[in-house]
Amino acid sequence: MQQRSLGGTKVSALGLGAMPMSIEGRPDRDRSIRTIHAALDSGVTLIDTADCYHLEANEVGHNESLIAEALSSYGSDSTGVLVATKGGHLRPGDGSWTQNGHPDYLKEAAKASLKRLGGDAIDLYKLHRPDPGVPYEDSVGALKDLLDEGVIRMAGVSNATVDQIRKANKILDGRLVAVQNQFSPAFRSSEGELRYCGENGIAFLPWSPLGGIQNAGGLGTHFASFQQVADRHGASPQQVCLAWELALAPTVIPIPGATRPASISDSAKASELELSAEEISELSGTE
Repeated sequence: MQQRSLGGTKVSALGLGAMPMSIEGRPDRDRSIRTIHAALDSGVTLIDTADCYHLEANEVGHNESLIAEALSSYGSDSTGVLVATKGGHLRPGDGSWTQNGHPDYLKEAAKASLKRLGGDAIDLYKLHRPDPGVPYEDSVGALKDLLDEGVIRMAGVSNATVDQIRKANKILDGRLVAVQNQFSPAFRSSEGELRYCGENGIAFLPWSPLGGIQNAGGLGTHFASFQQVADRHGASPQQVCLAWELALAPTVIPIPGATRPASISDSAKASELELSAEEISELSGTE
């Protein structure tokens, strides 16, 4: 699989978004672990998670623990896998989502995530979502402290505007390495952030790059041009979608979600799919 740079570290051009393995409709633990192993077999070396990827209130960190188990049980060397996690977004257990961007909370959350994931430091830790009740500078300042203390190796932000990206990078003394925003054929409003990251050497990680776990299967139906291009290449429309996103900027690293080994194995092939300039233009004009 092709590689891309994340804060100077080489990772696979496509990552695995592990959230669907821990929220509503999640598969059993055995299938989840087989899916993670299939990702590694396909050359994936970036796995994205968060402490809030769980169902019940007493399950905080479910997805992080699942990933740690999968990596430790993998039959081959997994030391080169970079695990990115996030803090500041919470699930009280009633199906709702809330925010807590208070610095003290974020620091404790990061340390709890590190304990679940294992190792000396978290590879990449991101502020999951801005908390409207806490100054953004304070939340990002907690990431700076975690970097300086060695709790995390790299810092990023998620669900951020261009202005927030600039602000975060300044607070972090130029050490912001990644931005994780929603982006897909159905959700294009983060195109400005994608472009800004490409121009400034910051990794851009589209979440739900195929339109979300419920919509990914119908991508070729809802966006005919992706199916048409897929037919030309003998590929799936999902592969075409990910290849298109990779072509938008050299810093894009899509993180498709998966709950089955076959799904992530199919997605992984996108990094080797070469689209023509005309095809990229055709797909970028999709409405």
